[in-house]
Amino acid sequence: MPAPSGGRDGSTRDELSTAQPEAWDHLVLLNEASAKVGTTLDLQRTAQEFADFAVPRLADGCAVDLLESVLRGEEGARWTGSRPPVLRAMAVTQIPQLGNLEPDPVGEIATSDPTLVGMQCLMAREPVLISTIGPDEYERIAVTRSAAAEMRKAGVHSYMVIPLIARGVLLGLADFVRSTGRPPFTHTDLALAVQLGSKAAVFVDNARLYGRERDHVVTLQRSLLPRTTPPTPGLDVSTCYAPSSDPGGVGGDWFDVVALPGGRTALVVGDVMSHGLPAAATMGRLRSVARTLMALDIAPERVLARLDLAARDLEEDQIATCLCVVHDPFDGDYTVARAGHPPPLLVTADGTARYLDVPAGAPLGAGVIPYDSVRVPVEPGSRLVLFTDGVCKTRTDDIDAQLQRLLDAAASPRTRDLDADGLIRVCLPPAPRFDEAVMVVARSGSPGAAPDVGEWRLPGDGSAAGAARRLVRERLEHWRLSDLADVTELVVSELVGNALRYGYGPGHLRLLRHERLVVEVSDTGPDLPQIQHTTLSDEGGRGLQLINMLCRRWGSCRTPTGKVVWAEQDIPDTARPVS
Repeated sequence: MPAPSGGRDGSTRDELSTAQPEAWDHLVLLNEASAKVGTTLDLQRTAQEFADFAVPRLADGCAVDLLESVLRGEEGARWTGSRPPVLRAMAVTQIPQLGNLEPDPVGEIATSDPTLVGMQCLMAREPVLISTIGPDEYERIAVTRSAAAEMRKAGVHSYMVIPLIARGVLLGLADFVRSTGRPPFTHTDLALAVQLGSKAAVFVDNARLYGRERDHVVTLQRSLLPRTTPPTPGLDVSTCYAPSSDPGGVGGDWFDVVALPGGRTALVVGDVMSHGLPAAATMGRLRSVARTLMALDIAPERVLARLDLAARDLEEDQIATCLCVVHDPFDGDYTVARAGHPPPLLVTADGTARYLDVPAGAPLGAGVIPYDSVRVPVEPGSRLVLFTDGVCKTRTDDIDAQLQRLLDAAASPRTRDLDADGLIRVCLPPAPRFDEAVMVVARSGSPGAAPDVGEWRLPGDGSAAGAARRLVRERLEHWRLSDLADVTELVVSELVGNALRYGYGPGHLRLLRHERLVVEVSDTGPDLPQIQHTTLSDEGGRGLQLINMLCRRWGSCRTPTGKVVWAEQDIPDTARPVS
């Protein structure tokens, strides 16, 4: 029986022998595209890789346009009527002979004329093949009449355009041209382009989804960080948050600047040891706890101990590092404690830089306490740099080399006048960075001048209250704040009276003027004062109630020798500082 001379569909043996190698070539091409397209999660680079792959393998020229809504991370355009959605040109590749063609410039909004073949393909979500371009069809393909003329001049004779669709989401379109020297596109070429476009669309959609996740995490992260810094007497503070270019590296770093009583300032920098939305949420919780503890005027080492307890109570079972610094503008020093965090960097006014020797401590959540603090005096003009490891971390260098690179950058004369934003740009490792970074730069000014602070030693007997009232009134008259004298005298009388009754006698009286007026009285008593409930027949117990009613806020904090009780009042806008 003779062998059949053709296939079941009526094709001849010669046609089959030609089609099989062609099909094999297409499979090889598709496999190669999987390796060369979508190497990153960057939308523009993925589009450019697709265009570069198609030329010259499939076409002499290729252009890729993506929907503007896709670039914003949305699901794709939704439109009504005949008006097409907004496209942006993302990639163009052509052979040298087609260098004079005039496609839409990359990065610009693409022409969206509904009469163009590309727009019709986009709205119908169907590929279009014009195997041989007719004389009157160039204007329907090119974006302008000038571009159509250039296509004729360059010998472009065949055209096809495909929609880019992944997971049912319309992402954009890609069009292809062939010029003199190559045969026209066939339906087989169109089918291959559709398959290549499907692969590229999946990569583009992955980049879109990954970018959208990064945007969500960055938005959450920024919303949990302070937007402004409070007044910081004696300290010029600048802050900077730099998200990573890798979406997987966002979430977890934070900083805070907290105004404390007595004109002091707390600086906090932390880093949750993970990334993504859970890390950003944990960061927000830890920052809230730290801010609350600092507002209670708790010492830095005790703040870290309380933060460790809070971190252990979190359901996410995450750990974090933290650096806590308190600056006293009148003593001109820093109190520093850290929990597994990189040490702060001190740059003196003459440019000498060194890392402060602060006990490392265990990370928050590890359950290894207590923490220790150190007191560091600084000269006017010095800079203290707090940072997270993302400022200097790379995948190749060890931690010592990374810290040395940061030290050299901070000590360089060209960075002497830079704020946190400028310094972090100099110090960051080359892109693409895989971790986010936070930096806080605090430049110390001159210590408090005489008009801004008054401090006196009070007698330890009953004459202390009268002496305190006299000293306060004289200083307020000098500051032209006589309108506050009556209330301030009443407040200082109550504070000195409590020190005499419960604190073994008053120690020092300090009157501070910066954004507000603060009265501080120290004593050696161990107990912190609290407002008590009183009845009509009680002869005492109302002093703190009066202070609470007359002042903006009041509080107390422990010291190595006892405690300090303070009360704070607003300064009227009409008051003017003494020049």
